[in-house]
Amino acid sequence: MSTNNRTTTKNRKQTGGRKRRGKKVCLSPEYILKIMTREGRPLYLREILELTGRGSRHRKTVQAMVAELVREGRLVLLKGNRYGVSTLMKVVYGRLVIHPEGYGFVESGVGRENDVFVPARKLKGAIHGDRVVARVEKTGRKGAEGSVLRVLERRISRVVGILHRGKRVCRVVPEDERLLFEVLIPRKSTMKARNGQVVVAEIDDFPAGSRNPEGHITEVVGDPENLEVQTRIVILKHELPHVFSPETDALIRDLPAGIVPEDLKGRRDIRNLPLVTIDGEHARDFDDAVSVKKTRSGFSLTVAIADVSHYVAQGSPLDEDALERSTSVYFPNAVVPMLPEELSNHLCSLVQGEDRLAMVARMTFDLSGRMKKSTFFKAVMNSHARLTYKQVRQILVDGDRELSEKFREFLPQLRCMKELAEILAHRRRKRGSIDFDLPEPEVILGIRGNLEEIVRRERSVAHLIIEEFMIAANEAVAAFFSRKGIPAMYRVHDAPEEDKIREFVDFAGRNLGLDIDVPEQVDPKWCQMVLRKAAGTPQEYIVNSVLLRTMKQAVYSPHNTRHFGLASTDYLHFTSPIRRYPDLIVHRILKANMRRKRKRPVYPVDRLGLMGEHCSTRERAAMQAEWEMLDRLKVRYMAQHLGEVYQGIISTVTSFGFFVELKDMFIHGVVRLVDVADDYYILEHDRHRLVGRRNRRVFQMGQPVTVRVASVNIFRRHINFEVADH
Repeated sequence: MSTNNRTTTKNRKQTGGRKRRGKKVCLSPEYILKIMTREGRPLYLREILELTGRGSRHRKTVQAMVAELVREGRLVLLKGNRYGVSTLMKVVYGRLVIHPEGYGFVESGVGRENDVFVPARKLKGAIHGDRVVARVEKTGRKGAEGSVLRVLERRISRVVGILHRGKRVCRVVPEDERLLFEVLIPRKSTMKARNGQVVVAEIDDFPAGSRNPEGHITEVVGDPENLEVQTRIVILKHELPHVFSPETDALIRDLPAGIVPEDLKGRRDIRNLPLVTIDGEHARDFDDAVSVKKTRSGFSLTVAIADVSHYVAQGSPLDEDALERSTSVYFPNAVVPMLPEELSNHLCSLVQGEDRLAMVARMTFDLSGRMKKSTFFKAVMNSHARLTYKQVRQILVDGDRELSEKFREFLPQLRCMKELAEILAHRRRKRGSIDFDLPEPEVILGIRGNLEEIVRRERSVAHLIIEEFMIAANEAVAAFFSRKGIPAMYRVHDAPEEDKIREFVDFAGRNLGLDIDVPEQVDPKWCQMVLRKAAGTPQEYIVNSVLLRTMKQAVYSPHNTRHFGLASTDYLHFTSPIRRYPDLIVHRILKANMRRKRKRPVYPVDRLGLMGEHCSTRERAAMQAEWEMLDRLKVRYMAQHLGEVYQGIISTVTSFGFFVELKDMFIHGVVRLVDVADDYYILEHDRHRLVGRRNRRVFQMGQPVTVRVASVNIFRRHINFEVADH
């Protein structure tokens, strides 16, 4: 050791080391991080030990704490066995997201602007989903760029993919195109899976560098052409909880077949009230029923919701399973339910003619749709009719005589429902609520489960009735909690960021000729005005799509920061406890407080915050799984229509081509510039368009275009179009 180093160490011992006088600070990872930050440079382990003021007998304890900080990414192990503080080293730690083309981003978790781009050559063996430490090497106009320093945690331990059998070794090619490797499987570890079958492979070893990992097969899923197998792939790939615990199964076996006498205590009997359910034709779980009565001064609306909380005890194994799932996941051919079928489809489902337990919101409105009063109570009810959206539309809009005769006793009530729903919708639009007019796809399956057609989902006055009544009930419960200061789980939706609104205004003016200005303050009425200006024009679809992309995602939170999209000051989810866990939370809170003058918190705010984050995360995972399943069906559908011509609209423009969305089908495909042979095209990025050098032909975002289905890659879910309107 040099003289300077010996002197420095001696000084440290005199001031901050073992000889320091005064109260000894409790040794912890946070304390180690604090003293290392104060020191301001990377340190050896022995230096860290000296700075803590502990002797060599504490070496293992300090070493374990330092190792924990390294695992968390808060410290980085550098060359020469020195440790550096991440925040002082231009180092970011987070989840690595890989793009199919090979590059990736390290998501910092504190906003996209802080994410770090990592070129493929600098991934250093890290794979999609890993928690990594990355060093920021340069920062430019597009953000930070760097390289992976270390993998903190392997997120992926198993892979769903296609088995390819070889003479000596077999390979599993991952279904997820972001996993840029193949899993090598010894022939003895294939569970006799056949070539081309879908399998689940457990990874046994991740070798250093970029070599393929080795593993063994744990499950043979089956033929990839089978629709049920495709559903199973999505469930496994997105890690959707789909098996209930043995404890939950035992609880379900002990449930009664129906309502028992003790269930009726403290409940209002509304079985004679003509409540009806209105749902889709293929619905199996009915969690809401409605009834409307018109009076001289206005309307009385009763919304009865299945009392799931009566059967799902807080903290029980059934409750824990429901919280883990947080939401039901719906596929065209199957459902992954939040609750077991015995509850979701039977005991809690408001089946016609069956007595059921319910939580009821009763609201009175004046003739203009203003809510004058709301009350809440527990009840026993009976659904008097099971109606479908199609039937209600045929009765109220088409005037179907046969159906009108069949449901004659409900006709006056259905007409009152239509009148009230239209009044409420008008009032909601008047306050600024945003309605995006975008088509939704509906998949039509054949008797054998085969895909027959993809059509635009119908929307009618029947949908309006249920949507408006559910919004009214949700707002009434939220206002009750807000007024009383009761901690609750709200559904909040923040305003879009100003930068995104500026980008939208620039795009809409420059490319679509929409005469709008950046507002001083973004509010729902401004968004509503933009949609009105585009309504009925060729640009309507693209304006709706692009404006929707500027919006933030709604989340669950104990902090009531309003709902921007609905222009609502008080909003939550109360009406679907069979399929959404936040609704179950709300039911428990309402049940504990609706008859009390003083508030009774059911959950502490910090617990509500954690559950809100979890439910929001599970909701996003469910949405992604549902979208992927739709994509899998769409690509198979288009594979049956090679060479056919469709009308579409250009949704995105890139340097290699442009994406087209087919009208009313929500099917995307790409037109590659290599397939547009009439010219060389230049991307004008700020104007979202491609322009031909010679003929000045333009392909611009929002432009209608006629395309032909050129090719389909089912495995990678890619659809290639070619321009058909030369």
